Amino acid sequence: MERTAIFPGSFDPFTRGHAALVEEALNLFDRVVIGIGNNSSKQGLLTVENRKRLIDDVFRNEERVEARIYTGLTGEFAEAVGACAIIRGVRNTTDFEYERTMESTNHRIYPDITTVMLFTPSPVADISSSTVREVLSFGRNVEEFMPEGIDINKYL
Repeated sequence: MERTAIFPGSFDPFTRGHAALVEEALNLFDRVVIGIGNNSSKQGLLTVENRKRLIDDVFRNEERVEARIYTGLTGEFAEAVGACAIIRGVRNTTDFEYERTMESTNHRIYPDITTVMLFTPSPVADISSSTVREVLSFGRNVEEFMPEGIDINKYL
């Protein structure tokens, strides 16, 4: 039986840190579905379609990774794709506290879906989408924050 996990987030934009977590998750699961949350009330840097295109480009040679756009509850999305787990990245104690609360809520509503918290690897633990957006807003190069081979300008 194939073990599928989802990795949900806004991914605005998808960074080296996110890519490192997907690589870790592939060591634990047969398949990872990256769920791109679509909150139409939020104005982001990238359209949700361009976030998906960026992620598709990052994992174009990895058939075990798929990106999908979703709306609604993450647990419902997990059930829809047949996932047994939700992957969450933890960079620091602030992330941990937030994720622990989310895990408790999800467990109450979706007891058959396990939340797996993965620590973001140290070399990329300082990278966040908000940092990338801020650096970009000052017209600076963000190549070192992006997955290898990804030029953010192609998705803006």
